[in-house]
Amino acid sequence: MSLFNPKSVSVDVGGKKLTIETGKLAKQADGSVLVSYGETRVLVTACSSSTPKEGIDFFPLTVEFAEKYYAAGKIPGSFHRREAKPTSESILSARLIDRPIRPLFPEGYRNETQVVATILSVDQEADLDCCAAIGASAALHISDIPFNGPTAGVRVGRKDGQFVINPSWSDVETGATDLEIFITGTKAAIMMVEGGAREASEDDVLKAITLGHAEIGKIVGAIEELRKLAGKEKRAWKAPETDTALTKKVEDLAKKGLETALRTANKGDRYALVDDTRAKTLAALVSDEMKKSTPDAAKKLEKDAKNAFELLQYNLMREMILGEKKRIDGRNLTTVRPIEVETGLLPRAHGSALFTRGETQVLATVTLGTSEDEGIVDTMFQKSYRKFTLHYNFPPFSVGEAGRIGFTSRREIGHGALAERSIKATFPKHEAFPYTVRLVCETLESNGSSSMGSVCSSSMAIMDAGIPYPKPVAGIAMGLIKEGDRVAVLSDILGDEDHLGDMDFKVAGTKDGINGIQMDIKIEGVNAEIMKTALAQAREGRIHILGEMAKAITESRAEMSKYAPRITTLKIPVDKIREVIGTGGKVIKDIVAKSGAKVDINDDGVINIATSDMAARDKALEMINNIIATPEVGAIYRGKVKKIVEFGAFIGIMPNQDGLLHVSEIAHERVNRVEDFMKEGDEVEVKVLEVDKMGKVRLSRKVLLPLPPGYVPPTGGGDRGPRRDDRGGRGGGDRGPRGGGDRGPRRDGGGGGDRPPRQ
Repeated sequence: MSLFNPKSVSVDVGGKKLTIETGKLAKQADGSVLVSYGETRVLVTACSSSTPKEGIDFFPLTVEFAEKYYAAGKIPGSFHRREAKPTSESILSARLIDRPIRPLFPEGYRNETQVVATILSVDQEADLDCCAAIGASAALHISDIPFNGPTAGVRVGRKDGQFVINPSWSDVETGATDLEIFITGTKAAIMMVEGGAREASEDDVLKAITLGHAEIGKIVGAIEELRKLAGKEKRAWKAPETDTALTKKVEDLAKKGLETALRTANKGDRYALVDDTRAKTLAALVSDEMKKSTPDAAKKLEKDAKNAFELLQYNLMREMILGEKKRIDGRNLTTVRPIEVETGLLPRAHGSALFTRGETQVLATVTLGTSEDEGIVDTMFQKSYRKFTLHYNFPPFSVGEAGRIGFTSRREIGHGALAERSIKATFPKHEAFPYTVRLVCETLESNGSSSMGSVCSSSMAIMDAGIPYPKPVAGIAMGLIKEGDRVAVLSDILGDEDHLGDMDFKVAGTKDGINGIQMDIKIEGVNAEIMKTALAQAREGRIHILGEMAKAITESRAEMSKYAPRITTLKIPVDKIREVIGTGGKVIKDIVAKSGAKVDINDDGVINIATSDMAARDKALEMINNIIATPEVGAIYRGKVKKIVEFGAFIGIMPNQDGLLHVSEIAHERVNRVEDFMKEGDEVEVKVLEVDKMGKVRLSRKVLLPLPPGYVPPTGGGDRGPRRDDRGGRGGGDRGPRGGGDRGPRRDGGGGGDRPPRQ
């Protein structure tokens, strides 16, 4: 009898067969599926505890994206040679899984739940994130865990003007696709959007999302079929009952105070009013005597009252926006908060900018480096070097709190990735700007969309650094309040509107198109019409913000900071690379040591010299040019005598180039001993007579010397030069022609030559 009873379904996705199978692997999990797509294999499991977690007011869901390097036939590069902390790439993939499924768990569900996507095999032509997102939804849907799915996800790319489903990883990574968006949704609505483009129009972005959603419908159908084949009955779960009497009491006590607070523009004052109203409400409901006499009952009542208070605040804010078309800070639905911009704040940074929008403030800095500063990327897919990086920091003081500093949260990694994508889309190619670039965005204040503030400040800091950036990029966060048929799309949302609203939709780009896009939904999805409205409204806001940014800077500075390294690029013949590097790197290390400049050399012969000291650059250039220079016929060089041989001397006329000064070219008079005219280590001036096809150089000293008085040129066969330079004594002299018969004894003057007799 078999231990397995597998069930599977298949569907065509982007021209490839996608199969979802359950019943064979990880059977003790509440839900477990193996997703196969091309040669990609992802095992996704879902587990949820049987009892709720006490003392929390949120849903305890964790999602892990477990990279296994064996999936790509690789051994991890860490000291222990095993997978350790998640890479940034795996965290971003986990977020793609987490964000669309989180809103689909029932309100009030507090059971600790974990979804784990374990990567077993990687095919770069078959989208890995797509498999993991589909597997998470399928594992939850066939399990007994309460879940209002299923969902599915696909990536839409555009290559050569044509939209494609799940483009290959190499096409996305190399930029062959000028648009790439990951979409997740249910059969009826869109749940999440994450991606970017190179200045794509709003219409093209909407087309991509619509195309992706149509593909999602097919996959959702397959997951529903799998549930029919192998699904478990959903566990009995009942949402916590609402105490209507308590809700009414809280409303009577807190409504007036909350209405005043929700019409207070300043965040600090508003929060103080909310806190004061909450404290007064709780004090009226839970007396000190009750806390002493029945502490458990008092604690429960206080917790329920806080929940009722939060619900009242939620409803009042939403009704104010939907009913009055008025927002917390008094704006209408489309107005962007006041903006202040400034560049060049930090004298020693290579570029800096401060962007303040309402109570959100981000300081961006640019640091320029060389290839030595590149970051190592070591993932299942690749081992390469990162030349452009944007880091986003969100310290606790930015929201007026005390907290831990030093730990990079998943949220910070996600926000940084969105800002980096938006900025990098129009960044100059490395060939045109051969620097390693690091952007750091410090969130100094936050009240809504610091990630989009990071885009704006980064764009200005880049131009302040003198980087040839073609045009500024700005970002804006859109919100949504939806109750039935009543819908309000909000421009430039506040933190409270994000927290109490239904959507966080971020759009970044230039005046000509979209570079980055991210949408998260807290309800069960939105339709294309709402997305179209949000995209159009976002464009209006983006154009306005770009206009405000132009008050500080409109184009890149003509000069970089005096503290930034200047990179001078030259290209040498590939066959000269070895000479510039030297044995064990000896030559290039000598250049760096003597010049003080950083010198990087690539396999294609491109050399980058980086330094802020122009004298150091010139010294490095001179040393490199001396190494790669080739002797010119007719040119005069001052060289050092490297070696004396019987038939002449080898003269070093360049760092890596010697030439032969034949005995016949040393002086006008007869030379019996080379040592009578020069010794090793002497410097002599010589002229290049010939460079043969093998690169051998023939030199002359005597042509640079004046003729002696009464000089009579030698007669006879003339100076023929050496027959073979490496034959010692046989290489010299002016031998007479060989005769056909007995040659007889050699004579000093015989044959018209000036060759001395052998000793």
